[in-house]
Amino acid sequence: MVRTTVLGLRELNRATLARQLLLERAELSASAAIERLVGMQAQIPTDPYIGLWARLRGFRPEALSDLIERRRAVRIHLMRWTIHLASARDVRLLRPTLQPMLDQRLRTGSPFWRAIDGIDRDQLVTAGRRLVDERPLTLVELGARLQERWPDHDAGSMARAVVTFVPVVQPPPRGTWGRSGQATWISAATWLGRTDATEPAPDAMVIRYLTAFGPASVMDAQAWCGLTRLGEVVDRLRPKLRVFRDEGGRELFDPPRAPRPDPDVPAPVRFLPVYDNVLLGHADRTRVLPDASRASLFGGDPIGNVGSVLVDGLVRATWRLDRGADRATIQVEPLARLFKEDRASIEAEGVDLLELLAPDAARRDVRIVARARRSGG
Repeated sequence: MVRTTVLGLRELNRATLARQLLLERAELSASAAIERLVGMQAQIPTDPYIGLWARLRGFRPEALSDLIERRRAVRIHLMRWTIHLASARDVRLLRPTLQPMLDQRLRTGSPFWRAIDGIDRDQLVTAGRRLVDERPLTLVELGARLQERWPDHDAGSMARAVVTFVPVVQPPPRGTWGRSGQATWISAATWLGRTDATEPAPDAMVIRYLTAFGPASVMDAQAWCGLTRLGEVVDRLRPKLRVFRDEGGRELFDPPRAPRPDPDVPAPVRFLPVYDNVLLGHADRTRVLPDASRASLFGGDPIGNVGSVLVDGLVRATWRLDRGADRATIQVEPLARLFKEDRASIEAEGVDLLELLAPDAARRDVRIVARARRSGG
């Protein structure tokens, strides 16, 4: 009988950090890093910039803006029906594979489906695609155009349905560094100058996921992408994968040559954006997010308000940027005890982050504030 190797939390932590380029900054281009990570969370336009700064040596925000402006990277609904930044090449792999999940979430997890009851889906998709093929439109503009044909239905719901059924992207200036603009939508086919791929590729997607997030379970993969029934995919791939177990007995899968560093490898302090792949890529997040820290991170401040700080590979603090007329301050709030050397590393890393976020500020500093008392945290 072959015994399956059991991986502890620290081993999973170091493996995940290595895949996520968080054990040491990598000598990679922004384009290569985005593909290595299988896209990046992008609900907040600045998050991918902070995420790449944390992972790449010498990262310049202009490099990512250039990718977006040259249509080599796009903002699009992908995993879990959330906006991700992905390479143009990965859009062709991921979007057809994830489309059934997007359709299902529109039908069962939103109020928009009920509001368009009575409209033939094929007719709505055809009319909507024609509109978003022509030029970028805001949701309000798209809804108004659709309401010309279906005046008795809610404009916003029709627009939401179209941008779910039809692969659309948010063109710049949205998502570019130092600029702002309304969120508009144009079809991926028009923006990228190619026809939409039609064949789902779940096997390829799962291999990409495991390479970027493994070792991981079937439930982890499903939580990451939003699809269900991935056990069937993993069973097909099983002969090509290494199989481990976690301390709870769950099967974990991994490509054979994927890095699994020694658990004693040091993990540097890293500031992460509000939404980051490493925090949202597993059903069981304890490999990077201890339960106590999770309660504090997601149970206190409103979502979209604070980033997180990795100390020894785990979320041990939150951070926020405060801007004044001529100053910029990063406020760090510990979620657990920080040692003197941890504080020094946090301050040094925070100073570097301020050079990215507030290069024009006359005064820049990092403050580690007293740990707040939180119920249940």
